[in-house]
Amino acid sequence: MKILVCTDGSMPSQKALEKAAIIAEGCNVDEAAIIHVYDERVNLSALPRGEAYAPTREDLERFREILEENKNEANKILEEAKKYFEEKNIKARIILKEGHPADTIVKTAREEGFDIIAIGSRGQSGLQKLFLGSVSSAVVQEAENCSVLTVK
Repeated sequence: MKILVCTDGSMPSQKALEKAAIIAEGCNVDEAAIIHVYDERVNLSALPRGEAYAPTREDLERFREILEENKNEANKILEEAKKYFEEKNIKARIILKEGHPADTIVKTAREEGFDIIAIGSRGQSGLQKLFLGSVSSAVVQEAENCSVLTVK
């Protein structure tokens, strides 16, 4: 059995990590992996508006710095999650990917043959879920040949 645990450093993802560790300890898990997906798209809404505006060299450098900071934070989140597994004597590898979180998680699970995806639930409801969407909901809907454990 192969288990893929999704983390973004939030409390719901920490709960998913804890449940996945329980499963890994109690079952014959051949492989455990922890994935974090980040989106490298840059939000340009903070830039000055105008028909003739082009980002300056300083703007582009700041974008690169922000992206690098985000990637460093993602690596830190993954290392902390891996350390949690190691403290429980569970060997796990980390996966850092860029892309749309739900799509990338589902694609990784499919391509690498994971049996279970463990993911935290944001607990969104009503209009918030309608407008913001939910990574966990999308993973549940899109995952093929793979069970999804959504942890609250």
